[in-house]
Amino acid sequence: MKNFIHIAYFGLILLFLASCSDSRPTERKIQYMSDTDMYEAIPYDTYTSNPYFKNGLSAQLPVKGTIARGVVVYDYPNSEEGYQMAKDSLHSPIAVNDKNLEKGKDLYNIYCAICHGDIGDGQGILMKNEKILGVPNYKDREITEGSTYHVIMYGRNMMGSHASQLNNNERWQVVQYVDKLRKDLLK
Repeated sequence: MKNFIHIAYFGLILLFLASCSDSRPTERKIQYMSDTDMYEAIPYDTYTSNPYFKNGLSAQLPVKGTIARGVVVYDYPNSEEGYQMAKDSLHSPIAVNDKNLEKGKDLYNIYCAICHGDIGDGQGILMKNEKILGVPNYKDREITEGSTYHVIMYGRNMMGSHASQLNNNERWQVVQYVDKLRKDLLK
């Protein structure tokens, strides 16, 4: 019986060593896909020559005059005239309700309160620590929905644009909350 176990172990070791050999062919004899398909794909870098497109580019440019999905066109220019036009004629397209005000408050606390203060008095933590000076109090400014939205879009004076941090709807929610803060300060 012991001899049988030794022979079985020896046979397994031989089988294991035989399976580790590199005797398989290195090239495939039959290839089911053509060379230009999945086995050997031809990659194209973005915006480089590609013979499958008319103009030779691999990524096509958007059609002139089209607007990307989710983008809202803002037709007021980044100028003093654009600011005045927005101040006089731009109004919020979203309803004033508790849900929008609550979301506006949350966003205001994230992006605005650090400079403008929790109640809009211009006494945010950066102002108190003298990191930024001259932040206006909302009650001292003649602001409208349009002017606030315009400033969020482009920035004004020392304030930079916040258009990249807030989408269109979020900007209007912040505008509603700023308007509420201003009315509270004027009481």
